[in-house]
Amino acid sequence: MRALHEKKKYTYQDYCQLPDEVRAEVLDGELLMSPSPFRKHQKISWKIEFAIGKWVEENRLGEVYDAPFDVVLSQYDVVQPDLLYISYERKSILTEANVQGAPDLVIEILSSGDKKRDTVKKKAIYEKYGVKEYWIVDPDTETISVFILEGDNFQEKGIYKRNQVLESTLLPGFSLVLEDVFQSND
Repeated sequence: MRALHEKKKYTYQDYCQLPDEVRAEVLDGELLMSPSPFRKHQKISWKIEFAIGKWVEENRLGEVYDAPFDVVLSQYDVVQPDLLYISYERKSILTEANVQGAPDLVIEILSSGDKKRDTVKKKAIYEKYGVKEYWIVDPDTETISVFILEGDNFQEKGIYKRNQVLESTLLPGFSLVLEDVFQSND
């Protein structure tokens, strides 16, 4: 017997049928909509992208992208990380339309709406599919939590505060001055 109110499990094909202006992701077959990020979120994203992008380009390490750019992890898991990095060694997962597999580095910037999505649900998905390094940026507390994949599980490398410098395990020699990231230029 089928349930009266059966919940649809969304796929990448369903996702592709959405209008371009709809911001959404598919997490474990659940279609989740997102509003556009606020100004503070965008400023932080740009500062991190600029710093990492410059480092990656100068050292010829790979490519950095920002949202919206689809990352297809499975037919039931399609995400749009705020920022992502893919090394040249793994560039075969890049297509013109999307990324087909786990990026090396994923950065999510928390929004006021649903912090649990990035800190729990997406973290578990990134861990499951093998993202090597995951950063969760919290504009409210002005911190960045860094997780490193060890075996099949994320281990917390540290929580970096505004007055600290974050050094990436994945990008040796790269450092990010958090004071610069969270500095307000209002």
